[in-house]
Amino acid sequence: MQWEEVFGHDSPYPEQVDGIETAIEVGHRGGFTVVEGACGTGKTMLALTAGIELVRDPESAYERVLVLTSVKQQLRQFEADIETINAGLPDEWRPVSALTLVGKADVCPYARERRGRVDTSNVYERCEGLRERTRNLSGENGPTTAGALASEARRAQTGLVDSGASGVSYLETAGDSTPYLPEMPEYDGTEFCPFYAQYLDDLPDEGEPAEAIPFAFEDRGLIDTETLVGLAASHGSCPHSVMGALLPEVEVVIGNYYHAFDPTTAATFTGALVDESTFVVCDEAHMLEPRVRDLVSDGVADVTLRDAVKELNRIVTPLEFDDAGHETDDARLVREEFADADVTLEEVTAVRDAIVALREELSRRVETYLDRERPDWRASLADRPETYDDHELPLRDPTSTEEDELTRWAREAGHLDAWTRAEAVGAVVARVLNELDDEDQTRVVTAAGRTLTAWRALDHGTFFREVELERTWDETASEWRRGYNARLALHNCLPGEAIADRLSEFGGGVLMSATLEPMDVFRQVTGLDALADGGRPVVERTYGLGFPEAHRASFAVDAPKYTYENRGSVGTDSETRAVYVDAVCEVARAPGNVLVGMPSYAEARWMAERLDGTVEKAVLVDEASGDDATESLKSEFFAGSGKVLVTSLRGTLTEGVDYRGDRLSAAVVCGVPIVDTSSPRTKAVRAAYDREFGDGFRTALLVPAVRKARQALGRVIRGTDERGVRVLVDERYARDSWDSVRGFFPETEREEFRPVSADMLSFGLDRFWSE
Repeated sequence: MQWEEVFGHDSPYPEQVDGIETAIEVGHRGGFTVVEGACGTGKTMLALTAGIELVRDPESAYERVLVLTSVKQQLRQFEADIETINAGLPDEWRPVSALTLVGKADVCPYARERRGRVDTSNVYERCEGLRERTRNLSGENGPTTAGALASEARRAQTGLVDSGASGVSYLETAGDSTPYLPEMPEYDGTEFCPFYAQYLDDLPDEGEPAEAIPFAFEDRGLIDTETLVGLAASHGSCPHSVMGALLPEVEVVIGNYYHAFDPTTAATFTGALVDESTFVVCDEAHMLEPRVRDLVSDGVADVTLRDAVKELNRIVTPLEFDDAGHETDDARLVREEFADADVTLEEVTAVRDAIVALREELSRRVETYLDRERPDWRASLADRPETYDDHELPLRDPTSTEEDELTRWAREAGHLDAWTRAEAVGAVVARVLNELDDEDQTRVVTAAGRTLTAWRALDHGTFFREVELERTWDETASEWRRGYNARLALHNCLPGEAIADRLSEFGGGVLMSATLEPMDVFRQVTGLDALADGGRPVVERTYGLGFPEAHRASFAVDAPKYTYENRGSVGTDSETRAVYVDAVCEVARAPGNVLVGMPSYAEARWMAERLDGTVEKAVLVDEASGDDATESLKSEFFAGSGKVLVTSLRGTLTEGVDYRGDRLSAAVVCGVPIVDTSSPRTKAVRAAYDREFGDGFRTALLVPAVRKARQALGRVIRGTDERGVRVLVDERYARDSWDSVRGFFPETEREEFRPVSADMLSFGLDRFWSE
């Protein structure tokens, strides 16, 4: 078999040929190919072709390709390319089998249709409770069987029809009817899930979970969400469970970063994919470091600690009554459950007391902080102010590696032993509570215990501890809790080790993005250098835009640096701000749509206000909002005549969004979008990178900022026939000075962005559009 037979188009770009052959060769050696390819150069097809070739090679040990992406738009692109590949395969070949991973809310028939008291807000809690009750009813000591439960649910529908009841209907989802009523069935007063019962009945006592898949999948090609739900639910089986059974059986699995890098998800659902028989593709790999940093960080909110105390009291209180001579069934059950447990009841009491004391200490620290930073906070919260800020309360000097203040307090108060045992205690308490109570809820004591044990055990150089105060409003709460949520945060400043550890479990793979340069920094911060030192090949490839240069104009405008020192605060009328407004107005004169990227949402609002009424186009401004609002804004931008869309370079509209065709004719980036360097968390990350790599500002802050700018520019030219303008405004892009960022661009791209003075930009733009 040759990869040309897999490739989905008639003729690959030269860059694709080199990339595919490199990835296959490196994959055979158990290594990783790192690809920077400009937008529109076919990286998705490159990676899929190489991976599928390796999977179907009889001499290869690979059994599947696992695609990981952080952007929904890219997930859809992988689905489209799988279908393109299958459409072009020789007739005698079976199609490439593929599956898209989604969450329970997307596949649960009840949640999708808002029936059975299940919706997207409670699907996880309801699902776990219903599954447990279904297992209890049909397990070894249960009163019935899974098959009987499913049959009874089916008969309930048949019985209503036979009785002549009017208006009887089946639960329908994904365009298909299911064999069950829309409401949740019961067995002797206990609710259960008939879909899960059917799956359990299909699951063989001995054998593979694949035998429970109720449809033939080998020749179906891509099984997307709607197809999966329709096939499984119409059979009466649980789509999410069927998805789990399909995971190790298909040739390509398309998912999110958390499917591989989130410890909980990998341990409970996708762990079968994480081994040497999987060829992993990390798409949008410039986001690998920040996304994994979030996934391997931890934290626990004050309200979670409060609810954990309630759950612990649910165990302790019956025992206290029992000790007082009031014997109860609950007390007997608790003692029986703990008789063979690996934790003691004394430890449960100690953990409860430690969390109660922790909440008191947390409250004291928050009040002390607010008294110092916002002396009027009590009066302000009483009046429910329209706006007040989020806050970070560092628990150590962010630049040091010393022990944090809260750990020191816990040691002096004698609670550290309880923190050490909190995770084990939480697991046992959750299990006992499931025996005591018949409720659909996730036990928060497990999360609280996990965080406290990690807080106690993890080092203080890699992990930064702080209290986060998030603005909120709760009229039922008292004092500071009316206006703030507090969270104990445990931030992993150096995720590279976690990334390398997980990548090392795969057989090989491709990491790719349009913006990975400088490669030395990417390899350092993602742990690839450590993998190479351990003997795993790591090979780099960089491909620039292969489309005609005459179709694009690229300028780096030598304007004053867009820093706070130069521009002043938002709303200030400064010479620097005037230069940037003029430059954006010049670009906005381009025919068609224009994207303007600013360092923050506040700066975006300011620029939009200056443009509105100045340019002869409608001006749209992006806000930090949910997916629905963002989708609506995109639709408005794409519809009708040319417009100007102003957004934050740290938002969602400057990367992963498809501006193909005539959707975008120009993009202009103002400033270098470095994150707030005054944040304690940012200082801690920079200090950790200083210690690990020698230049924390460069590796942790400056390089990611330039990648954000480059991502915005990459929206413009995405095809051979597309034309457009890309403009960077800030002298750091234009000059080779001590703080220049030109060196962070690939050489070919660096040469394309011609430095121009602010007053010559209009001449360059007019010349391009006239030609």
